[in-house]
Amino acid sequence: MSTLLRSPKERGSWYWDLDDFAAPGLESSLSIAARMCDVLARHELLTPVELEYRWFVLGSGPTGIKTTLELAKSPLGDASLPERVRGSRPAAHPSADIARVKVLGAGKWIDRGGQPKTEYRLVDLSLSTAPVGLSAELSVHHDIWGLYDFAGQPHPEICQNNAPRLTAALRDLTTLLGMPPEPGERTYFGASIVDGVANPDPDENGLGPDLTGRL
Repeated sequence: MSTLLRSPKERGSWYWDLDDFAAPGLESSLSIAARMCDVLARHELLTPVELEYRWFVLGSGPTGIKTTLELAKSPLGDASLPERVRGSRPAAHPSADIARVKVLGAGKWIDRGGQPKTEYRLVDLSLSTAPVGLSAELSVHHDIWGLYDFAGQPHPEICQNNAPRLTAALRDLTTLLGMPPEPGERTYFGASIVDGVANPDPDENGLGPDLTGRL
């Protein structure tokens, strides 16, 4: 069972516009996802388990159908995976397509005592699959990447055990993709900088903001 609180909106996010990196489309998206996940797995932040995507019909809008596809038989990078994704199209919507795919899996965070713990969806990775353009987004929803927990209490040991790993992964992704990410928009739960999450200024008592009211 998870011991981490997860915010409904991003604690931090990072976006890459990949139009000049590779051609758009499902095959490119899954290939790049595999390469990005290799980087994230080296830092033990994301080991892919499944894909998640929603179907829409051009001119009609969302179908309300979400598909989850396990990666045990066709891992990311497998040549057969794009056809498995297309083969999961709902029969009631033969012209349906997807615009974005999420890569879901588990990662490891390190607690105050230095013990690693496994957390499902420690980081989220999504990529566009539409033919109009290729992009990728990485996001985090937990408080372990900053100096303060969601209640505003300092937890420097947890931050030191985890934030540098995220920074290292973002720098390695910058090297892989040949460009730094664009920090995502600020949410109620935090803001991003190019190589991690931004830490708010403490108040007069040395505390960060209490964000628990919206968890």
